[in-house]
Amino acid sequence: MNPNGKALLKENKRYYLLDSLRGISIISMIAFHLCYDLFMIYGINTSWYFYPMTAVWERSICVVFILVSGMCLNFTRNGIKRGILLNLAGFAVTCVTVIAEPNQAVWFGVLNLIGCSMMIVSVLSDNLKKIRPLSGALISFLLYAVSYDVPKGYVGLFGLDIVKLPDFLYSCKYLAFLGFPSSDFFSTDFFPLFPWIFLFAAGFYLWNFIVEKNLTKYFELKIPVLDKIGRYSLWIYLAHQPIIMGILMLAMQPR
Repeated sequence: MNPNGKALLKENKRYYLLDSLRGISIISMIAFHLCYDLFMIYGINTSWYFYPMTAVWERSICVVFILVSGMCLNFTRNGIKRGILLNLAGFAVTCVTVIAEPNQAVWFGVLNLIGCSMMIVSVLSDNLKKIRPLSGALISFLLYAVSYDVPKGYVGLFGLDIVKLPDFLYSCKYLAFLGFPSSDFFSTDFFPLFPWIFLFAAGFYLWNFIVEKNLTKYFELKIPVLDKIGRYSLWIYLAHQPIIMGILMLAMQPR
């Protein structure tokens, strides 16, 4: 996601549809985390997380957030600075979860992924723009598909594992952020650079393709409420889980 909810302005225009897409995803994410807390943390139905539709729901949220974030990098004046700020926000999430709920700690979650991707793509943007937008988007999507199971030890194509990667890559837990988690690594929200940086890059190229084809006018569509939610998505992201947990703690107390 582009959780900062800013930098959609260009030539005095704001592309409200990007805000709205992010707003839809943030609402879906809140609903998902509410279900996760109820079913998994409170043990109402611990098999819920392993249902196929649960995985589809979770991935749909992630894909939209990260794609939109990559698209919005095109409007960011200083991607490195904003990436650092998002990494600091991600570090804050890690600190809070480690203290409040160590068994549900977040290590290198989506904020860190987007922050690091923002910094890397910003540094490489001049070279990346030498590739035509459609070609860049297709190559990025292909790399995302091929590296999708890198955290599980394979390269292939969206779960079709073809080549097993060397075990030594997964022997150090400090390489988890790259996509090589060790066997003792665990995070409830984990988005390593491989494969997710390629999805972010696909979003970066996708917006350039939209510009190239003069399709930006369709993104000026404003959807009331959803666009407002999208603009404040970072703050909502940071606040929603503590609020949900607080409400559930009160609601689930024995009477």
